[in-house]
Amino acid sequence: MIAEVFTQRFVVPADDIDELGHVSNIAYLRYAQDIAVAHWRARATPEMINDYVWVVTRHEVDYRASLLLNDEVEVRTWVDGAPRGSTWARFVDIGKLGAEKPAARVVSNWCMLESASRRIRRVPAEIVARFFGQN
Repeated sequence: MIAEVFTQRFVVPADDIDELGHVSNIAYLRYAQDIAVAHWRARATPEMINDYVWVVTRHEVDYRASLLLNDEVEVRTWVDGAPRGSTWARFVDIGKLGAEKPAARVVSNWCMLESASRRIRRVPAEIVARFFGQN
């Protein structure tokens, strides 16, 4: 099974530039979180969004190139083949539009919680199916 790739594009704003003149480390993490949330909201039903929330348990970032002010950026995300109980690995590539390789790759582990109780929940099969075009 191959997961859907979800994509967003934007231009790097001045607020994301650090003292070295390129996109800051924290901005890369924000890009990864923002696209993860957008992907979830695009694929989940309103009931799923109401019933569940996701929290990050781990981020791993590999920086490969710099992004600069006004660069056109493409951010791509997809989930791993299957969750492991309540956790699910998510991959995010962040790069200059048209570049062969991403400027950064973020791999995150997300954990599903029940919204009302904040208790850990196993990721239901019907949610998994929504990220593989089986909805």
